[in-house]
Amino acid sequence: MRDDRARWLIVFLSALAAGVIVFGLSANNYLLQAGTSLAMYMALAYAWNIVGGYMGYPSFGTAAFFGLGAYLGAIAQGFHAPLAVAWLIAGLGAAVFSAFLGSILLRMRGHYFAIGTIAVLEVMREVANNWEAVTGGATGLNLPIMAGTPRAVGMFYYFVMCGAAALTLVLTAILARSKFGFALRCIKQNEQAARTVGIDTLRTKVQAFVLSSALMSVTGAIYASMVSFIDPDDAFNILMTISVPVIVTLGGAGLLLGPLVGAFLYMLIDDFVTLHFINYHMAVLGFLIVAVIYFVPRGLIREIEGLYRSLHAKKIPPRLSDKSSAA
Repeated sequence: MRDDRARWLIVFLSALAAGVIVFGLSANNYLLQAGTSLAMYMALAYAWNIVGGYMGYPSFGTAAFFGLGAYLGAIAQGFHAPLAVAWLIAGLGAAVFSAFLGSILLRMRGHYFAIGTIAVLEVMREVANNWEAVTGGATGLNLPIMAGTPRAVGMFYYFVMCGAAALTLVLTAILARSKFGFALRCIKQNEQAARTVGIDTLRTKVQAFVLSSALMSVTGAIYASMVSFIDPDDAFNILMTISVPVIVTLGGAGLLLGPLVGAFLYMLIDDFVTLHFINYHMAVLGFLIVAVIYFVPRGLIREIEGLYRSLHAKKIPPRLSDKSSAA
């Protein structure tokens, strides 16, 4: 059964990769931009899922590390670092910072941890607003614009962002099957019990936090290079820090395909609301998201699986031994 699921997953991901390539080569500029945004949210959702889904710690610090990566990458590019090097610097810088920060924040649990991550976001936005010598302050930073036609540049960043999403997906798949992933699930189920069976819970949590934060920061650095300009309000956007957990919840937290399904669903809802309720976009979007989470609290994938199992169970006739025992 497990081998069959693995084969179907490989087939699905292969078809998805082919679709990504065909779409990137044939889509117009508007659809290409939409595809890039979808890939960015997928990358952020997979990174968040490591801490929020597998480990069960409700983080609201997505925008903090996204913005940190954007500024680190922008500053590195200001010193004429190549794109790949600037993105690597962003990831490494975020890893160092999150290792220090995680050793403090991850001693808290539940809503205390969530509030702590929101506080970090606000502090980092204020630092970016006031440290004008480095961040440019409220006026922001300009980045070098890539040479080439808008179409060529758009395709380049589309495939780069899809690569970032694929990287986070692959790392999540490896993590889910590893001892490290097992330790994260143990922490989610019962942290005290995980500690008693020999799991170094604080170390494991910090490692997960570092991996998640580094992936978010690399995504932020790619975004900064793509738009060629960042400011504190854009880089540390609190809407993003709310949207990413919603995306994972819509698909199914702690599942390999949860962020992928959730990102598609979220983008469809967002586009529908923008098209039909442009003057009340945020209000209607918020209402629909709350409604979806209320009716599918375990995520769309788990709800579909549960419905399939219930329908399949009704089709299976009772065994002879069951009839005999009933008689």
